[in-house]
Amino acid sequence: MDLHTSYLGLPLRSPLLASASPLSQTADGVRELADAGVGAVVLYSLFEEQIRLQELRDFEVSAMHEDSFGEATSYFPEVELGTDGATPYLKHLENCVAAVDIPVIASLNGSSLDGWSDMAKRMESAGAAAIEVNPYAVPGNLDVSSSGIEERHVEIVQTVKAAVGVPVAMKLSPFFSATGAMCRQLDEAGVDGLVLFNRFLQPDIDIETLEVHPAVSLSAPNEAGLARTWVAILRGRVQASLAATTGVETGADVAKYLLAGADVVMTASALLRHGPGYAAVLLAELAAWMERKQYATVDAFRGLLAVGTGVDASGYERAGYVAALTHAKETYGDFLIRD
Repeated sequence: MDLHTSYLGLPLRSPLLASASPLSQTADGVRELADAGVGAVVLYSLFEEQIRLQELRDFEVSAMHEDSFGEATSYFPEVELGTDGATPYLKHLENCVAAVDIPVIASLNGSSLDGWSDMAKRMESAGAAAIEVNPYAVPGNLDVSSSGIEERHVEIVQTVKAAVGVPVAMKLSPFFSATGAMCRQLDEAGVDGLVLFNRFLQPDIDIETLEVHPAVSLSAPNEAGLARTWVAILRGRVQASLAATTGVETGADVAKYLLAGADVVMTASALLRHGPGYAAVLLAELAAWMERKQYATVDAFRGLLAVGTGVDASGYERAGYVAALTHAKETYGDFLIRD
């Protein structure tokens, strides 16, 4: 079976990508993912806040010694000229690019437009095959309107696209009031790819200690429905590549996303649960399914179950909703659909 495909204009040997996760924190980890057959690796995200914090720490260390005797140069902290808080990430990116023969995609989470632009340029210089921008932020300011948030996303895409020559993808939240319109705006702004969807890691509350704790949970297959729905709707309606993520556990989950119209399928949770080598299992299961269904290539079935461009997507989803409720009534009884 031929698993070759493309994403963001990049030729890939398989449609399975390792999304940003702790597995990419070392070059050896990235190499393990490549050896297991993934088509590309998205590095863990670099946060602009991390850069600013490191720069502040470096300044504080230097300031502690600014009044020392000039002769005691060895007393100063050893820092490489021209380094800053982003240097470790960029060096790691360079090492990963040198370690594997598949595309390495850098991930950036910025907070200022200057930060997006500057870091994107430096990631490109460090060898990133593409840049995934991840505007992971919960708009807690009640004065910010939905249109303001949407304009911000478009502005980020335009800023990064103007700064680099490599492809740019945006990882989106599922919580826009009009997801389709948002995707179309980004598409018109020139984004090369849309990653659907980000998972917000929200804190939990300990009722005994009365404290708020960070909470991290891995995705499950039952979370894939929303992303799969939007992939199916957007297929053929936007020019951007479509990457599906969330809820991948088996090769069947990969096949479902591709049938819906995804160009590639990203996973982190399954690889964290089972190890980097599990990518080979997912690909083997996908290939076995393709052979059983007599699909020689991924392109032969990609988008087969997408919503046709001549179909009213809203009506399509409404019909699916009604059908689901009808099925629920038949299965569980009237109590499920009482208003």
